[in-house]
Amino acid sequence: MAKIGFIGLGIMGTPMAHNLIKGGHSLFTFTHGKTAQSLLDAGAKPLANATEVTKAAEIIIIMVPDTPDVAAVLFGEDGVAAGLSKGKIVIDMSSISPVETKEFARKVNALGCEYLDAPVSGGDVGAKAGSLTIMIGGKQAAFDTCKPIFELMGKNVTLVGDNGAGQTTKVANQIIVALTIEAVGEALLLASKAGADPVKVRQALMGGFASSRILEVHGERMIKRNFDPGFRIKLHQKDLNLALSTARQLGLSLPSTAVAQELFNACAAHGGDAWDHSGMVRALELLANHEIGES
Repeated sequence: MAKIGFIGLGIMGTPMAHNLIKGGHSLFTFTHGKTAQSLLDAGAKPLANATEVTKAAEIIIIMVPDTPDVAAVLFGEDGVAAGLSKGKIVIDMSSISPVETKEFARKVNALGCEYLDAPVSGGDVGAKAGSLTIMIGGKQAAFDTCKPIFELMGKNVTLVGDNGAGQTTKVANQIIVALTIEAVGEALLLASKAGADPVKVRQALMGGFASSRILEVHGERMIKRNFDPGFRIKLHQKDLNLALSTARQLGLSLPSTAVAQELFNACAAHGGDAWDHSGMVRALELLANHEIGES
């Protein structure tokens, strides 16, 4: 069994760390804020900072919100880099800039260590169930070493390409998720405004070509008005910013992605940046002056 370091124990990181302990691995942790008592009871060993975690572990996993956070964890004071020794593997499972990821990998490689970018999809439900989709960029040998660890956290584990490819895939994933949330929201809003029962409409659509995981999970959230995160709107805003900035660098136009981002921006303007991203429907409801479920 491996000695694994885990840095960042938030909504996603805590259940992912639990699954690693269940798999029999020793876990050394560091996080800002309180570590869940359940994780401590399971045997996690909290340490003073990221450097100490890195010294204790063979494989170091990072799960924090954004690109600057990863940079600080890796190269800031008491960071991962200060604790690295030759042969260790750093895995960043955050969702961050593909461009910056390549630079982070270069710096870690220069210290004689391997780097995998391995962002995830599946939300807190997938994190708890160990059924995440994990999209990985890096070298085949490092991937092969870490694959059994990934398989404790996810069911769909894919080495996409070199460093940066995992993050690029996650950006693409977040475009599809955002646009599908928008589509589901518009469809259920139309049905509700027209006088149809959105519960029965969703049930009917789940048996047809329009069926999707987002219609299943987030469609239910929209109908039941449950916008507790989940995956916060402010994090999806960050991911779409990555998509749009990357598109500008590549000379691409992503018009529907831009519309989805504006809907998230409208939610944030109404105090909703901490809503679950299914809460995008609230911006559509404001435009329609109608709430799903009203007759």
